[in-house]
Amino acid sequence: MAEQTSFQDAHDHGNCKAELALRVIQGRWKLLILRELLDGVRRFSELQRALGGISQKVLTSQLRELETDGVLRRRIHAEVPPRVDYRLTELGRELLPVLEELHAWGERISSRPGD
Repeated sequence: MAEQTSFQDAHDHGNCKAELALRVIQGRWKLLILRELLDGVRRFSELQRALGGISQKVLTSQLRELETDGVLRRRIHAEVPPRVDYRLTELGRELLPVLEELHAWGERISSRPGD
């Protein structure tokens, strides 16, 4: 079994797991997509409406990347017309405490007095 290292111990750029994690959630829309999916299953059109301003092409691309990374699952229902919905995987749900901490850190940054 490989030995785990902490963020502070990962001096090798290629071994920094925090960088890998950030690559999975980087992008203008990914955090907002994840926020929407934390409440449960969403259809493509629901996500697009909730995110206001995102194009169909960009939403499709961001969803595919999150699916490839194992963060969400796309389900196609055998209906006419076909219905597609998205939900977080267990790996995606594991992001909740991380996202909550990022939110709390953002709140602290936004409320601090100027330097």
